[in-house]
Amino acid sequence: MSQTVLFTREPVVNKKQAITANRLIAHSSDIASITRALNAASEYWPEQLPVFLSLSRLVPTPELMDWQFPSNAYVEIPAQTLKHPLTQALLPLLREKGIEVCLTWYTQGVTLPPDVNWRFILIDGRKHSALSKALGLSLAWGLPDVAAFKQAIADGYDGALGWFFLNALSPAKELAADHAHIIRLLNLVRNKREIHEIENVLKQNVALSCKLLRYINSPGYGPAVEILSFRHAISILGYDRLYKWLSLLLVTTRRDQGAPAMMQAAIARGWLMEQIGAHFFGETDCDNLFITGVFSMLGTLLGTSMQVILDEMLLPKPIIDALLHDQGNYARFLRLARACEGFEPNALIQAANDLQLVPEQVNRAQLVALDFADSLQ
Repeated sequence: MSQTVLFTREPVVNKKQAITANRLIAHSSDIASITRALNAASEYWPEQLPVFLSLSRLVPTPELMDWQFPSNAYVEIPAQTLKHPLTQALLPLLREKGIEVCLTWYTQGVTLPPDVNWRFILIDGRKHSALSKALGLSLAWGLPDVAAFKQAIADGYDGALGWFFLNALSPAKELAADHAHIIRLLNLVRNKREIHEIENVLKQNVALSCKLLRYINSPGYGPAVEILSFRHAISILGYDRLYKWLSLLLVTTRRDQGAPAMMQAAIARGWLMEQIGAHFFGETDCDNLFITGVFSMLGTLLGTSMQVILDEMLLPKPIIDALLHDQGNYARFLRLARACEGFEPNALIQAANDLQLVPEQVNRAQLVALDFADSLQ
């Protein structure tokens, strides 16, 4: 795959670890290519949350104004480029068009131009203190784990960027009761047991049943008719598709502070894998790819080891091979999805080449996946 423009991403979270924006990093050798790629992807642009556009290590220039800016777009301006004449020419153009800007790579001692309203200022939270809120909201990046995030918030930061929340928990020995209940349902559906038998298990937890029906009826992603009961869901969706929605239910049952961010990340990973898989497989395998992506974060989401979880579940061999051994038909798609989650593009280039994908396919799938995951929050 020849590289033109590739997107990777990071989440932006507030003090409560809820994802409040997405950071899209555009990797290319020139701004003109990035604006063309952004305009080409406008149909798939995620609209649920603000999107920070990072130009990676490029100098922002007036060529960026060729982009048809979505209303939720923020442009990142690296502090090191503030004195560059092309960036200085770009800033008033963004201001005239009402485009929000964020300052990135800030270090202490940088002189900020007085006529720019920085909505957010991204700072290396490992090295520098938060700034006065009069200058903009301070977001910490580079944090290694949840403990570092909590310290950054205590030190005055307003939020953070990155995947630190995936480094949060020590594995538990047993599954929580709600998780075990859903896994029991998943196994019944996988075995295509009698509907009344499955309904009896669902009736033991009415809250989970209502949540499942809400997901199935999500606007734009559910079936054409409203599904009102579990029996109706099976008749409309079939057992295999219903298993997919139950897998969503499994990753959304945690109630601690970091759960929403992990849920969004897991669903985006699974939906991306399904979108890419549609170029290779039929419907059943695509559903299994979604489940593989979502379940790839189950250890962190459920607070236990992947082996403990999979020992309780009846899953197809390709899913188990990908999750436990990084092998089999689905492993390459999981590597691709993971490679989209970071600042550097090298792993993504390799994973896309391995699947013989062009950048447009990867970028489109990633934007669609983000929009879907955000919509379920």
